[in-house]
Order: sequence, then structure tokens, then C-alpha cells
Amino acid sequence: MIDAAELEAMRDKLLRARAAGSRAVTFSDGRKVEYATGAEMAAALADLERRIADARRPRLGAIRPMSSKGAL
Repeated sequence: MIDAAELEAMRDKLLRARAAGSRAVTFSDGRKVEYATGAEMAAALADLERRIADARRPRLGAIRPMSSKGAL
């Protein structure tokens, strides 16, 4: 799983490309992505924002339900 810092770097690179009017982005791992429309870039940004929020959310441990019949 990609950590939040790497996702943020991807988001920042995509934001800079969008602000410059470019539809192509080259990421730090060498991948080059070219977006067809501004809407496609906006969808990619929204996905990155969601993934960043998920990466920052603390993970819950296992939940073990317990029950009793009320007798001690």
C-alpha cells in the first residue's frame, strides 16, 4: 500500500500540471500519464484525496464480541 506522503507527492505533481495547463504528468517512479480532459484530471485528484484520507485514518484493531447469559 502506498503511504500518505507518496500519495500527497502524486497529488501535488498533478495539481502543478493542471495549474500549468498540461494534461501529462510524469511521476517520480517514471510513469507518464496523459489525461484526455480536465474532468479526467479532476477525477484523478478526487481519487487521490480519498486515498490520502484513507491512508491517514487510524486502523482499528480486531473486534472480538463477547456475550454472557447473565449468570456469574
